[in-house]
Amino acid sequence: MKEIVIRPNEAGQRLDKFLGKYMGKAPRSFLYKMLRKKNITLNGKKARGSEILSEKDQVKLFLSDETIKKFSEGKEKTDYQLSDREVPVRLDILYEDEHTVFINKPVGMLSQKAGADDRSLVEYLILYLLDSGQITEEELRTFRPSVCNRLDRNTSGIVAAGKTLSALQELSAMFRDRSIKKYYLCLVSGILTEGNRISGYLVKDRKTNRVRISREPVRDASRIETEYRPLRSGSDTTLLEVHLITGKTHQIRAHLASSGHPLIGDYKYGDRTVNDRYRRDYGLSSQMLHAARLYIPECSGTLARLSGKEITAPLPGLFLDICQDKGVL
Repeated sequence: MKEIVIRPNEAGQRLDKFLGKYMGKAPRSFLYKMLRKKNITLNGKKARGSEILSEKDQVKLFLSDETIKKFSEGKEKTDYQLSDREVPVRLDILYEDEHTVFINKPVGMLSQKAGADDRSLVEYLILYLLDSGQITEEELRTFRPSVCNRLDRNTSGIVAAGKTLSALQELSAMFRDRSIKKYYLCLVSGILTEGNRISGYLVKDRKTNRVRISREPVRDASRIETEYRPLRSGSDTTLLEVHLITGKTHQIRAHLASSGHPLIGDYKYGDRTVNDRYRRDYGLSSQMLHAARLYIPECSGTLARLSGKEITAPLPGLFLDICQDKGVL
């Protein structure tokens, strides 16, 4: 017999979902049969599988160790061990509590895996939680902490993550309904002296991973809104604070480029001649876009400690150096 006490990071999910993760190779029909026969119980009682688990619930598996092992084999328990060739990544943590963590992602790091062999912020987050004793490999069988928002590989700044299932669900919902206000800093070509709120329609080409902006609605387009205010201008550049009202792929980069003010360093949507000059003069190889500030609305429950909080992330060194050299900071 195996007894499992539900931890905070496992609470909030259905019992059958939990069992499916714990014994990943078990057919669903087997799990439901064991529930019907009371070979799997919840808090000492017969369960259907649709129950929502709470912290400290007791799940008992009246199964042999061999059966549990057979249905659990192949679970990725060592996915997050660093190889001898890898250098440990020290995360720049901006804020952390028992449920959430906010990280200042560097340029060049993926938010989530794009391929099976990739290392992303998610893997480094889990390594951090394992090393600090906040989660165990056993717990990773039923819940894996993850990020709630994503930034492009070459965009730096704030990424929020849930360390417990309830926090991950609630924080992700706040990003989806846009109740969290997101502000970016970017350096663009040209002089802008007044703020503006621009709208349009964005169409994504999944084959090329590019988007295009239209002023009029077109097929398969998503409406977008981007608000910006200039902070300071140099001789040929402007530092903008951008409020991302909608949040679509490459929205800031493509929307500002379509308005005649592309981001410095953005080879996908920007001015190659300008970008080549910055690469030559400063070694810049990525767009100058940084997720600098998040404002979290009033909230309660799991996220109560975040209520009304503002999270900020300092600019990366090269971004700061260029802005100072251009006289916009």
